[in-house]
Amino acid sequence: MAELVGNVLVGQSGGPTSVINASVAGIISEALNHECIEEIYGTLNGVLGILQEDLIDLASESQQQIRALKHSPGAALGTCRYKLKKQQDFERVLEVFKAHNIRYFFYIGGNDSQDTADKISKLAQQQGYELRVIGVPKTIDNDLPITDHTPGYASAVKYLATTVREIAADNEAMGQGDLVSIIEVMGRSAGWLAAGSALAKRRDHPHDPPHLILLPEVPFAQDKVLEDIRRTLKREKFCQIVVAEGLVDSDGNYLAADAATDSFGHAQLGGAGDALAEIIGQNIPGVKVRVAKPGLAQRCAAHAASKTDVDEAFLAGEAAVEAAIAGHTDKMVTLLRGDGDHYTTETGLAPLSDVANSVKKLPREWINEDGVSMNFQFLRYAQPLIQGEVTVPHDSGVPVFARLEKVRVDKILPGYDV
Repeated sequence: MAELVGNVLVGQSGGPTSVINASVAGIISEALNHECIEEIYGTLNGVLGILQEDLIDLASESQQQIRALKHSPGAALGTCRYKLKKQQDFERVLEVFKAHNIRYFFYIGGNDSQDTADKISKLAQQQGYELRVIGVPKTIDNDLPITDHTPGYASAVKYLATTVREIAADNEAMGQGDLVSIIEVMGRSAGWLAAGSALAKRRDHPHDPPHLILLPEVPFAQDKVLEDIRRTLKREKFCQIVVAEGLVDSDGNYLAADAATDSFGHAQLGGAGDALAEIIGQNIPGVKVRVAKPGLAQRCAAHAASKTDVDEAFLAGEAAVEAAIAGHTDKMVTLLRGDGDHYTTETGLAPLSDVANSVKKLPREWINEDGVSMNFQFLRYAQPLIQGEVTVPHDSGVPVFARLEKVRVDKILPGYDV
């Protein structure tokens, strides 16, 4: 295939993770190795930055700051949850690409982001504009299909398992068979994060907390859960419950959700822990119920990041560039697990159209028959992902993260209303 000469554009979309910037670092590092790539640009705040022609020169950033991206949480380029809906929006994206000779577009994001990348690529093909588009997976929810797991998930799970153990130590000190401790974690449609809290259990200690894990894949059965709590309190000083925010009843209704939705039509979740606490308080007299919500800390706790996760996020960025240079387009980088006893991973590619707007559920066979605990198949899957610690530099006792200069690229086109 003929060499494609032009510029790179990198964007980030959706909720940040503690390793999403490592993928940016991987893209930049690999792009610098190819003479056919002339400039490396970043779009500020995802597709919004493209529409507003708000681009920065990533090649001008210091190598020190690029390296620091590997241990920095948040989205260094900024992010958005803006959905391209109007045909004018897509036309504008392509107009900006043509004006800045963007020939390689790398979009780091989840389900909806891969759909956006796919639609941009298809429009370029319709107009005969040569463009190679590669998606880079990102989501702590771990719900992207085809890929074995997604960068960001392992670090969120490592943080949650750590938090579960720390809160359990506090609960152990305070409980007298009368304490129910609820930890509400993210997870709109799939219970991967909640399930990951099972890694807090010690081997061969099935009664370790969390005692109950409530997942979107298992409809909430109030009477059963209340009985599980009573049984646990007879045996332990406290009952620790991890509940996914997307917990639903037998009719598929969320235990707690706002009427409002985001631009992609997703319900605004939050409050499952409080709803569960109210149910427990009304039905089990004499217990104290406490609710903890790690919230955004789940996705930005770089101090508890998994080194495996960081390395794979960087690898996914590198692989995206390699794939585009080789002539691939309309693909998302995937992580493939090796078959041996020792954990290994390599990258693959999947069509963007197969990834977009799909959700990978937690396999039901990885959940025990009790519906509130995980079996060895899940533990075997998740345990290798959280291995290794990341060394984060500190100054005056607090971590130091990357701070990009964000040198703007000159605007060429007239403004655009969004």
